[in-house]
Amino acid sequence: MKLGVALPSFEEDAPAVLAVAKRAEELGIDGVFSFDHLFPMGQPSRPALSVYPLLGAVAAVTSRIRAGSLVARVGLLPDEVVLASLESLHLILGERLIAGVGTGDRASAPEHLVYGLPFLGVTPRQQSLAGLVRSLRREGIECWVGAGTGRLTEGLSLTVELAEEVGATVNYWQVAPETLLTAVAQLAVPVSWGGPLPKTAYEAAAVLQSVAKAGATWAVWGWPSSLELVCEAAVLAGLRD
Repeated sequence: MKLGVALPSFEEDAPAVLAVAKRAEELGIDGVFSFDHLFPMGQPSRPALSVYPLLGAVAAVTSRIRAGSLVARVGLLPDEVVLASLESLHLILGERLIAGVGTGDRASAPEHLVYGLPFLGVTPRQQSLAGLVRSLRREGIECWVGAGTGRLTEGLSLTVELAEEVGATVNYWQVAPETLLTAVAQLAVPVSWGGPLPKTAYEAAAVLQSVAKAGATWAVWGWPSSLELVCEAAVLAGLRD
C-alpha cells in the first residue's frame, strides 16, 4: 500500500507548502495531495491555495513524488477549465499526476454561497463528473473518483459505477475498515482511503494496518502535524523498513 499526505494548503505561505512537498519526497512518502476548497470548511476567514497552480509548483520543486488533487470539485469552475487544468498538469507531471475528481456534497455548499457560485443538484454534478472522468481516462490520465464517506449497503452510487466503467480508483474518506473491506470485495477497480492522522504513531499504525488489510491501494493522511510521525507510523505498521 502506498502512502500519501495532504499538503497544508490552507495557508498564505506557498513556499512553506512547497517545502513540505520537498521534505515528503526526501522521506520517501509516495504522494502529496491538495484539497480543492475556497476556504477550510466552516472557516471562511482562512485562506486556501488554488489546487492547480499549487500542484504545478509541486511539480517544479520535486522529481519523483506523485502529486494529485483530492479532489478537484465540479462546480467551482466550468468543466472545461477543470479539464484543461488537469490536462495541463498531466503535461507537466506525466505519470506522476493523480487526477482526483469529485462532486462535493452539502458540506461544500457554503463555499458556493459565500462567493455567489451556483450549487447545482446531485444529478448535474454527477453528469459533469462523468464527462470529466471519461475525458481524462481517454487521455490515459490516472483518475480517482471521490466517493466521500458513502456506504455500499444500498447499492453502488452513480459515481462508483462511473469509476468501474472507466477503470478509475474509488477514493473513500474516513470510512471504517469494515466499510472499506466491503467496497474492495464488491468493486472491480482499486480503492484508496483518506483520513485524519491520529495523535500518536501507534494509533496511526493501527489505522494503516486496518486499511492495508482491507485491501486499499493507498492511504492518504489529511495534513499531519509531522511528516516524521507519518513515517514512524508506516514503519510500526510494517509498511516501511
